[in-house]
Amino acid sequence: MRPPIKVLFLCTGNSARSVMAEALLNVLGEGRFQAFSAGSFPSGAVQPIAAELARAFDYAAPLRSKSWDEFAGPHAPAIDIVITVCDNAAGEVCPIWPGQPVSAHWGVPDPAGVQGSDAQRRSAFQSAWAMLRQRIEQLLALPLETLDRAALQQALRDIGRVESA
Repeated sequence: MRPPIKVLFLCTGNSARSVMAEALLNVLGEGRFQAFSAGSFPSGAVQPIAAELARAFDYAAPLRSKSWDEFAGPHAPAIDIVITVCDNAAGEVCPIWPGQPVSAHWGVPDPAGVQGSDAQRRSAFQSAWAMLRQRIEQLLALPLETLDRAALQQALRDIGRVESA
């Protein structure tokens, strides 16, 4: 059996988008993938609505806001794919990742930044969740066994350029 493909989702605060992507890929990937999330300046807490969406999706593993430094050290798992999900993290200088992963940017609007009623905030989180899910489903549909490194990187970047329906 082939080992799971390790994917690291990055965002500045690691409190919403990246943790939701981690939960989605770990559930939808059905063992083919092992997803992680981290932030360049982690907030230290996962947004409650993001955690609620993950639990409702049957993601049982604990979600926590953590630094990307955990994935850059000598004892870190070798990452195959790094995907930034916020524009700020995409523009930052990233650490050198073990495993020399391919990378892509999948910009997703920040639901944590939405001000307004509880219903408006929940709607923003649900929209971000739906966009991430659509992109992750596109990742899962890729013929990974037949793609070389350059083709995989291009396919991942193309997924990030597609507008959600």
